[in-house]
Amino acid sequence: MSMKTVNNSLMRIIFAMIIGLVLVVWPDAAANYMAITIGILFIIPGIISTVGYFANKNMPELSTRFPIEAVGSILLGLWLVIMPDFFVNILMFLLGFILIMAGIQQIASLFSARKWVRVPGLFYVIPVLILLAGIIILLNPVETLNTTFIIIGITCLVYAIAELINWFKFLRLKPQNKMIAPVEDAEIIEDEA
Repeated sequence: MSMKTVNNSLMRIIFAMIIGLVLVVWPDAAANYMAITIGILFIIPGIISTVGYFANKNMPELSTRFPIEAVGSILLGLWLVIMPDFFVNILMFLLGFILIMAGIQQIASLFSARKWVRVPGLFYVIPVLILLAGIIILLNPVETLNTTFIIIGITCLVYAIAELINWFKFLRLKPQNKMIAPVEDAEIIEDEA
């Protein structure tokens, strides 16, 4: 077994375990850290573009306009880093609203379809569940978010354990790739028929 296979498998296991544990133990903090990380991902390219503009400002052949988008990216990133709760709450309310609208739209479509075809009651179950999920998110966004992160964290932990078991059971027994001798150039013989 190659060292690269061991490293890749072990790295996946370690990262999945860390992410899973963080999401299960601190689900409320995970949302804020995710918003902060996204903020940093907005700040970095904004800084790079702004620094690039000022570094090339003295070169007349590279006349460019001031990078307003870069400054906007920096400001949005700073806002995400400074006020992550605000964005997490907006995201949850937006998700709840989208789910409510989706549930209502599906129910309305099914009612409309009743004009030309019989629609069994079971077809209403999923749209009603979607509608209820949206209402629950709007009424209790923080708990819903925490529950979602806990489920994702548990899934990461299960993945890490399964990957570890697979590594012990199968990958470490994988045969080594044998070095194949290089093929020499062959001479083509033409048929003289």
